[in-house]
Amino acid sequence: MPEGDTVWRTARDLHRALAGDPVVRCDLRVPRLATTDLAGRQVIEVVARGKHLLMRFGGGLTLHSHLGMEGTWRTGPTGGRVRPAGPAHQIRAVVGTARHTAVGYRLPVLELLRTADESTVVGHLGPGLLGEDWDPEEALRRLLSDPGRTLGEALLDQRNLAGIGNVYKSELCFLLRVTPWLPVASLPSPERLTALAKKLLEANKDRTARITTADARPDRRLWVYGRGGRPCRRCGTPVLAADQGPAGQERSTYWCPHCQNGPAPPV
Repeated sequence: MPEGDTVWRTARDLHRALAGDPVVRCDLRVPRLATTDLAGRQVIEVVARGKHLLMRFGGGLTLHSHLGMEGTWRTGPTGGRVRPAGPAHQIRAVVGTARHTAVGYRLPVLELLRTADESTVVGHLGPGLLGEDWDPEEALRRLLSDPGRTLGEALLDQRNLAGIGNVYKSELCFLLRVTPWLPVASLPSPERLTALAKKLLEANKDRTARITTADARPDRRLWVYGRGGRPCRRCGTPVLAADQGPAGQERSTYWCPHCQNGPAPPV
């Protein structure tokens, strides 16, 4: 599941493959961009902003994409084989230079805008956990600005701090020993939250397999996420699972009722 570490790694790989070279092939497979041709424009850089990707081109244009729940970009040598990430009908973008080609699959957001207007799509975001703009004090201020909000919902709100998704939400709450339904104002030592979130994403940004337990074995990498009904790694109590969030925006959440203190989900 793409979260801030995945997007950071994707931006790095795209930048290494494309930056500095002019585009020789451009195929954007969404209706409003179907006739767009970026051929001849140099790829200046590719950067991540929270869960957003910004591919910047000469002439002041940016291709903005978001991976959503299932999106991905793959790169490979031009003229060779780019390892597919699904059937061809799921391809939404192809950007190629003479050396490398990038292919984007299942991208729920793909739009072209002026680089000067990037704030219209990412300006609302809070400090990025893996960005140069990271500011733990500002992130904490934003988190605490709505003290009655549940911790799980506050962590997923990219306006507070950018980069956390379902996996890190559940894992952070477990490591802090509180349930995701705890009001933000009741969080003990809230500054530990931002430090721990930063530490986890930094530790995982170069890994293809996300690890929060310090155990790299395939079935031991996470504490609670995806383990509903299975024993808690710490105490053996069955891990619980429930949806959290406003109607229509519910997100899967996992927690141990013995190790984590605080409210349970409303019935």
